[in-house]
Amino acid sequence: MAKDKIAYVCSECGQESAKWIGRCPNCGKWNTFKEIRIAADTGTMAARSAAQTLNAHRSLHETSARPLRLRDIAATEDPRIDTHDTELNRVLGGGLVPGSIVLLGGEPGIGKSTLTLQTILHMPDINILYVSGEESQHQIKMRAERIGGSQCTMDHITLLCETSLENIFACIKEVKPQLVIIDSIQTISTEDAESSPGSVTQIRECASSLLRFAKTSGIPVILIGHITKEGSLAGPKTLEHIVDAVIQFEGDQHYMYRILRGIKNRFGSTSELGIYEMEQNGLKLVSNPSELLLTEDHEGLSGIAISAAIEGVRPFLLETQALVSSAAYGTPQRSATGFDQRRLNMLLAVLEKRVGFKLMQKDVFLNIAGGLRVTDMAMDLSVIAAVLSSNVDTPIEAGWCMCGEVGLSGEVRAVSRIEQRVAEAEKLGFTDIVMPAYNLKGFNPHKYHIHLHPVKKVEEALRTLFG
Repeated sequence: MAKDKIAYVCSECGQESAKWIGRCPNCGKWNTFKEIRIAADTGTMAARSAAQTLNAHRSLHETSARPLRLRDIAATEDPRIDTHDTELNRVLGGGLVPGSIVLLGGEPGIGKSTLTLQTILHMPDINILYVSGEESQHQIKMRAERIGGSQCTMDHITLLCETSLENIFACIKEVKPQLVIIDSIQTISTEDAESSPGSVTQIRECASSLLRFAKTSGIPVILIGHITKEGSLAGPKTLEHIVDAVIQFEGDQHYMYRILRGIKNRFGSTSELGIYEMEQNGLKLVSNPSELLLTEDHEGLSGIAISAAIEGVRPFLLETQALVSSAAYGTPQRSATGFDQRRLNMLLAVLEKRVGFKLMQKDVFLNIAGGLRVTDMAMDLSVIAAVLSSNVDTPIEAGWCMCGEVGLSGEVRAVSRIEQRVAEAEKLGFTDIVMPAYNLKGFNPHKYHIHLHPVKKVEEALRTLFG
């Protein structure tokens, strides 16, 4: 029998070493090397057996064992599996790819299991195996009845409450599913590793075995994982390298909105965004988030600006809130929620240097309404407008929105997909939009009934908004 080996792996970046090192030479983190036990090659025998049983009439595992020239490989793409969830399909790039392994992460209680169970309840044409290592069968049944109700059939879902990887593969051989759900990967353990479930060794070994099973059988696997206090996925960094797609379910538990964001995707874009609304009977798809995010009437209130933002391919309007007040202590505070704080500091410096407004001794608080976190550079103009509106205590007129990236010299730079932003603003009833003048090239303003206000510098934009 082959002897097991001992190695050390960095929990942050996955760097391996033959001995323990205090500081990782790859990522520079201290005390991140954990001891792992590398078992003999028997660790993947269960995965191979399950895949070969399911592929008895297929040649996928046979062709993958021998090398082929690139020109001899068929370029036919397998059709994706429709999840019947437009938001999830958008983030995945069109649906589940056969043989892919997807990692769904999020904070405890954010709704990962609810999202997964709600999705598979609406896939009656797919035979699904749902493996739960955290909840009992009775708990999952109660949630399924609350989410799906009587209109959803449950005949296509097989439920298994198990934490042993070997028993899971034995059940897969018996059930022969077309989709496997593991909830969660931190609770699964294998006999080939002696450490406890959730450790670096167990997560790495179990994920590798599930990866081998998915690639050799062509059956997609969805892993549900927890995140740490720092906001990263629990377990070694190699877990994110192993999987094909990493999607994160995030949002403030005090808000009703949930965001599904793609972090890594080998089969699609990582800039897509899915938005849900948490309700009593599950998650509701938000097809038009602008209407929900702009429901409040803030006419006559200062420090509020509306921005036409784009996440992925979806345009929507966001409400930017700012509060500027005199610093009560010696050091002024800078706080941003839903926006990059370093970029906020840069925009405040531009506002002070290029426009002449002194904000050095004032506290500045910024918030993106609805609990959203956006990365679109076109938010810069609305951030500056909201800060100035609060500073001079002058509200922005109702019906005005804006978009534009602000450079260090105070210029308003062009943004992408200006037609979609203008069309979204017009659809929601806005009458005026402040936009970069450089976006007028090739743009037909006669197609829209909204008034366009092209600007080249921040001073022009503020003069247009406040007179």
